[in-house]
Amino acid sequence: MSNVRSDKPFVLAGRTYQSRLLVGTGKYRDMEETRLAIEASGAQIVTVAVRRTNIGQNPGEPNLLDILPPDRYTILPNTAGCYDAIEAVRTCRLARELLDGHNLVKLEVLADQKTLFPNVIETLKAAEILVKDGFDVMVYTSDDPIIARQLEQIGCIAVMPLAGLIGTGLGICNPYNLRIILEEANIPVLVDAGVGTASDATIAMELGCEAVLMNSAIANAQQPIMMAEAMKHAIVAGRLAYLAGRMPKKLYASASSPLDGLIK
Repeated sequence: MSNVRSDKPFVLAGRTYQSRLLVGTGKYRDMEETRLAIEASGAQIVTVAVRRTNIGQNPGEPNLLDILPPDRYTILPNTAGCYDAIEAVRTCRLARELLDGHNLVKLEVLADQKTLFPNVIETLKAAEILVKDGFDVMVYTSDDPIIARQLEQIGCIAVMPLAGLIGTGLGICNPYNLRIILEEANIPVLVDAGVGTASDATIAMELGCEAVLMNSAIANAQQPIMMAEAMKHAIVAGRLAYLAGRMPKKLYASASSPLDGLIK
């Protein structure tokens, strides 16, 4: 069958990952809950807000890397809290210094504190500088297919369009825009922001996303560790459903059992 989808590995910056769930480290009750939730998620990539979390820049304070060691997890520094390109570039360079030359970063340049919507103009500026500076840039962006295309042309290794505003848990608000981005992209597309529960993660994967990044959906759940495990299974289920291909929708009923040979 020509429409059969074959699986392919999830590769970022030349490294293959088994888990397609990326998780954040903010909003947990304490370090121990952070550790347990991330273990339960099965995630191999953990994103860290450099401007808000100590990964060595504040000696004497608890260091996140003590519970999430870089020899076990790929640490993905992000520029959350940055509102212009200059701030974002400076933050990425600090992270590279703290992590001994680590080039993989998540670029996030926000427009305002109320919506946390990406400022795409500043994002494009920062992406261009960072790519030229040798960074492997995964980039949080709007669901505009044209901006996603431009970020790919600049040299970003993955685009991460929002599915809903950060921290809202509204789910996949823009499936049609995401489908256009997925059809056009030649680099991994990951949903970033908007996921609220396991079914949202599954829908993102069924659309064809390579992976999903989330934080609030796990950390703000009533039982974060249990939700982390739910998300692990949701990502796997969504990927398998995407590869399997859903049945066509029909207006009328269709018997599950064949009608031929019925006893009369």
